[in-house]
Amino acid sequence: MAQRTVTRAELSEAVYQRIGLSRSESAALVELVLEEISASLAKGDSVKLSSFGSFLVRDKGQRIGRNPKTGVEVPIEPRRVMVFKPSNIMKARVNGEEVPDSD
Repeated sequence: MAQRTVTRAELSEAVYQRIGLSRSESAALVELVLEEISASLAKGDSVKLSSFGSFLVRDKGQRIGRNPKTGVEVPIEPRRVMVFKPSNIMKARVNGEEVPDSD
């Protein structure tokens, strides 16, 4: 199955067609939502979208990694990573199952 990537422009077009806002208002709305999610995650907050899933920020500690080419051990610095945890409703949709009534 060929994978397809949905772009910001396609999201804006979907908002335009379904909600009836102008194209520029739809684009601004999509940008505003994405900026708010990004800002919250950058602060370290979690973002939960009901019936969709949660975006979480996790701290990973320093650890020792290995260069696969040379086998040399190198320290991997501590960092923050973003994780997406889909809701049960989203999991069911992705798997083509019947969607439960509530999250």
